Amino acid sequence: MHYSVMKEEAIKALNLKDDGTYVDATLGYAGHSEEILKKIKRGFLFAFDQDIQAINYSLEKLKKVGSNFEIIKSNFLYMKEELESRGVLKVDGILFDLGVSSPQLDEAGRGFSYHKDAKLDMRMDLDSNFSAYDVVNTYSEKDLARIIFTYGEEKYAREIARNIVAARTYAPITTTLELVDIIRHSMPIKKVIEKNPARKTFQAIRIEVNHEIEILEESLKKALSILDINGKMAVITFHSLEDRIVKNVFKELTEVDSLVKGLPEIPLEYQPKFRLVSQKVITPSETELEENKRSRSSKLRVIERIR
Repeated sequence: MHYSVMKEEAIKALNLKDDGTYVDATLGYAGHSEEILKKIKRGFLFAFDQDIQAINYSLEKLKKVGSNFEIIKSNFLYMKEELESRGVLKVDGILFDLGVSSPQLDEAGRGFSYHKDAKLDMRMDLDSNFSAYDVVNTYSEKDLARIIFTYGEEKYAREIARNIVAARTYAPITTTLELVDIIRHSMPIKKVIEKNPARKTFQAIRIEVNHEIEILEESLKKALSILDINGKMAVITFHSLEDRIVKNVFKELTEVDSLVKGLPEIPLEYQPKFRLVSQKVITPSETELEENKRSRSSKLRVIERIR
């Protein structure tokens, strides 16, 4: 089962209009899209995803709610271009949920899970020819360590990278549990006993395979450029690096230009075009945390175009 994180908070943040045009940048298994569609009977929803399995499932789910939607198989980096090609230049709201859908994590064959044995894969887009196998078996020790430390915030990144390179000199590392075993042997026993030691490394490799961090800033800025006045963008993150990028993009766009900050009257062209809807980051409720442990690292930030 897929649990949509902070569904109520995200939908509320978008302040949906019955006749508005909205974008779900990360369709997944349609948890958020379904709620949006229920509330925009005269509007239209565009939803983006690269995962054909998620698209096929969500198509049937959304058809039960209405027909006023289109699913676009594309990375959200190309949202602006895809919408412009359909004659859509402005939208009333955009939602990004940057987490991996539970079915993707739980389906062994996709290679996202560190609990089940499968081929090393982790591709969101099954048409892509670059997978976790390529990262694990071709990246240098230095690059592996950098990725695992930066994207996974893993303290033992160097040891893990060293042991991956050592192991693959004998034979390629082909499965998830082979990798888990290498990670286990790269850490002190105490860490291995506490919790599954592979979580951070798997997260890091997944982010690298799908270029999640490197496209995020550009994607947010391009998406914000098509947001109409009074339109809102809500972004749910699950990783401190993602959240930092969102926070910095929002900060940059909502602050007065430093050149004129001290002036008694700020000329209109120097005033920000966006405002933060909530100064404080929104986190899951206690109830949600009890229902879904995967929500624990999630954060929601919301921005609005004001001119």
